[in-house]
Amino acid sequence: MVLKGSSILFFSLLISSFLSPTHGKKRTDALGLLYKAKLTKNSAVDTSGFEVIQHDSVEVLPQEGRKERDRIEKLPGQPNVAFYHYGGYVTVNESTGKAFYYYFVEAEKSHHSLPLLLWLNGGPGCSSLSFGAMQELGPFRVHSDGKTLYKNRFSWNHAANVLFLESPAGVGFSYSNTTSDFKKGGDKQTASDNYVFLLNWLERFPEYKNRNFYISGESYAGHYVPQLAHTILHHNKKANETLVNLKGIIIGNALINDDTDAVGIYDYFASHALISEKSLYQIKKYCNVSVYGPTLSSDECMAVANEVDKDLENIDIFNIYAPLCHNTNLTQKPKKGSLLDFDPCSYIYVHAYMNIPEVQKALHANVTKLSYDWESCSPVIQDWEDSPSTILPLLQEFMENGLRVWIFSGDIDGRMPVTSTKYSINKMKLPVKTAWHPWMLNGEVGGYTEVYKGDLTFATVRGAGHQVPSYQPLRALSLIMHFLAGTPLPNTSRHD
Repeated sequence: MVLKGSSILFFSLLISSFLSPTHGKKRTDALGLLYKAKLTKNSAVDTSGFEVIQHDSVEVLPQEGRKERDRIEKLPGQPNVAFYHYGGYVTVNESTGKAFYYYFVEAEKSHHSLPLLLWLNGGPGCSSLSFGAMQELGPFRVHSDGKTLYKNRFSWNHAANVLFLESPAGVGFSYSNTTSDFKKGGDKQTASDNYVFLLNWLERFPEYKNRNFYISGESYAGHYVPQLAHTILHHNKKANETLVNLKGIIIGNALINDDTDAVGIYDYFASHALISEKSLYQIKKYCNVSVYGPTLSSDECMAVANEVDKDLENIDIFNIYAPLCHNTNLTQKPKKGSLLDFDPCSYIYVHAYMNIPEVQKALHANVTKLSYDWESCSPVIQDWEDSPSTILPLLQEFMENGLRVWIFSGDIDGRMPVTSTKYSINKMKLPVKTAWHPWMLNGEVGGYTEVYKGDLTFATVRGAGHQVPSYQPLRALSLIMHFLAGTPLPNTSRHD
């Protein structure tokens, strides 16, 4: 996606470093481009605090019979499973013809009692079907032939009924009949539309109306998740009743607070030997690392920016130790899929699979025959109009309202690294309830965790990149199980 403006600041010089290959070319790093737009002098992006879009009422349309029509019989190349899954569209604005695509997977066991968990990917403009469902925590992964699927035995539907949403309009299969709905987007409208989607989806699946509900996501969903949670709280209070039974949120490698997030990136690069200490010193001396400070474009800043760009251009910034995808061709016969050794070309396989007409038909997707291919990140959203500089006040609000708040971080992600998250949490100045310690799984350190007063838990996941469940699926499953159960991550005396 392309955003307004061109930056003359330091971070914009490094955007080329935050790109990953896809379909034999560079895939846009949507988060990097949003940073670039926000850094532009006289930026058109509104960075003020988040506010709910006010409506006289939220339109909930009749949903009778839609659930059974959405049930997926079997996807092409799918192995047999013992649970139901569903896919289809929910109208969020009848007058403009805006409809969001969802994919829903019932829990493998005890789906009548386990909670409902919504997963959102970020971007902005990236698909939860592509990343969350098909490369991270969903029940299937795509083989290297781009035609067949294999089971993910670490799927999060062992812990919950999991709902994936492609949002906003213009992402994946989600669409609008009104061009302005998908040519531009923003945090406020996305939160509003996601809330309308949720109320209508619950009408379609009424057995979940009173079920414990949690929201999860990663990366720019560090905005989406808290903003939807805030919108839910707002409408619950306005109606003086529980319209959505929200119990907590969990966000991973998440954009939280722009200034500290930005500083943490370069400290991470230096501490992990990706750039030199000299470069870090020069960055802090000659370049304005603070996102919203004065504009600096000195020759010294340009020089160090170019050096850092060269240092980073041949690694995957989303997992600094991962191999790159060097062969973007599908295989005639599927290679044996591995859940514990993530294939860096997985996005190629998912792209091919999602663009097969028979797959789209089975998913009940692309019913309007979009004029563009399904993509992991949107090719049609051009402008992002609002993106608050911080969501820390929302996290404070959730703790004050008794919601469970967890933040996790894959510790080998350089895109939104653990240093950024730690710096951002420290801005809240929360008293520590449980001091920093390793959490264990199968006799090994799964990561490290610290718990703060007010029911905020921070946890790292050892050996995981930006998409934590892709790289450490077992540790990610343990993490979400403990979150949903409201139990602390196991310490050194509890290895289960």
